[in-house]
Amino acid sequence: MDTQTLAAAQEIDFSLLALFMKATFTNKLVLMTLLGMSFWSWSIIIQRHLTFRRAHQEADEFDRAFWSGEPLDELYDTIAPDPQGASQRIFAAGMTEWRRSHRQDGGLIAGAQARIDRAMDVAVAREAEILNKGLAFLATTGSTAPFIGLFGTVWGIKHSFEQIAISQNTNLAVVAPGIAEALLATAIGLVAAIPAVVAYNKLNTDSERILGGYESFADEFSTILSRQLDA
Repeated sequence: MDTQTLAAAQEIDFSLLALFMKATFTNKLVLMTLLGMSFWSWSIIIQRHLTFRRAHQEADEFDRAFWSGEPLDELYDTIAPDPQGASQRIFAAGMTEWRRSHRQDGGLIAGAQARIDRAMDVAVAREAEILNKGLAFLATTGSTAPFIGLFGTVWGIKHSFEQIAISQNTNLAVVAPGIAEALLATAIGLVAAIPAVVAYNKLNTDSERILGGYESFADEFSTILSRQLDA
């Protein structure tokens, strides 16, 4: 490689900002899309992490209160006006239906057990929607970001070959910037996709574990109420 080519190559700015500024409009659009997806993914990851940690704390606090031996009616009267946390909302849903199932003479309306179970199932389903909010976007980012980046790379290489054909010059100073700009799109696509995939798998597992706890509590509470119904 001659000295003139080496000198020209050394003068090229390969910083991320410089590569972005020199990219074509299509590649800039691809890069901005990927950066936006990455930013939004991280905001979801942080938000879900805080939500799940709070859900664990609220569930632990409610479990201690529920199994403390305090009468369920008194516990319900305490938390019913403003349930804090998913476990309290599920408990309140069951107790509300339990009380509604009593007639004025103290007897029970037929089908009380089925209605109580259905009320708690609906409450669990609502909590599942809250817990899983944003996870679909992480899955979408993990599956599509590499392909969006690949599209940007293919488009950038296409543009580079066009510039080579126009300039009739294949030396390093002409080829290297276009190839670097093109590969940047794939790199950003992977940067967006990898954390999204890892976080989705982790958060989805945590969500299922938390929901499993809610369902177990609903089953235990339903069993307690069924004993009182049989009595």
